[in-house]
Amino acid sequence: MEGQYEHVLLDTSPEGVRTISLNRPEKLNAVNMRLSKEVLQAINEASTDDAVRVIVITGVGRGFCAGLDLDPANVSKERVLSTKNRAARLDELGWVGRWVLTITGCDKPVIAAINGPAAGAGLGLALACDIRLMKADAKVTTGYIRRGLSPDAGVSYMLPRLVGTSRATELIMTARDIDAEEAERIGLVSRVLPATGFEQGVAQYAAQLAGGPPIALAFTKRLLVASPDTELTTQLKNELTLIKKCFETEDVTEAMKAYLEKRLPKFKGA
Repeated sequence: MEGQYEHVLLDTSPEGVRTISLNRPEKLNAVNMRLSKEVLQAINEASTDDAVRVIVITGVGRGFCAGLDLDPANVSKERVLSTKNRAARLDELGWVGRWVLTITGCDKPVIAAINGPAAGAGLGLALACDIRLMKADAKVTTGYIRRGLSPDAGVSYMLPRLVGTSRATELIMTARDIDAEEAERIGLVSRVLPATGFEQGVAQYAAQLAGGPPIALAFTKRLLVASPDTELTTQLKNELTLIKKCFETEDVTEAMKAYLEKRLPKFKGA
């Protein structure tokens, strides 16, 4: 599986945590077409692998993802805006737009481990994840305005929902740097972890999450993804439908048994 990737590294822990590492460290993991396709493929493979319970996305080296690679030697304006490929011309979502739909449509928890700078589409990648863990000395930025660009990768959709429209507008229009302390304070990231031992901290967090009930976690994610655009009565009905399905699983029986026996449950996803 890993041999088919050029710009992505894969690792799966015994607990079922699949780590997808963007691997263009010399470019701070900036996105080119190959990397974009490989990220999609890696997420889709993890999504359909029952041995994988949690997905972690991070970067190799000192960066998470610096956004689109705009190096003139690699990506000219003409190559970004046009192509002779018919399928690409008809693709209204583009490279990084498909990241967002793939991550939000994945039934498994997806963690962004922001180990360093994240900008533009790199920030969009992190925002699309369910949980964002940020290294204490890392910084992020929307970045687009610095390059004369408007947002993509779902930034204009996700950021207002996380931090509010007013604050999101300021962060996008100024493209200023956001340090870890501010990112946690405004709700942009879920938690800040110490710079020393960051990878170990992410691994421990992900392993704990992987120990949860897979079916209940999948239903929970579906409800949360749909919630912002769902009317309250409909959401209440959806909740009831899914919790009834949870009660039919072996995991609920195991949870109740473990409670009576005063031990931690062992969820199988059945």
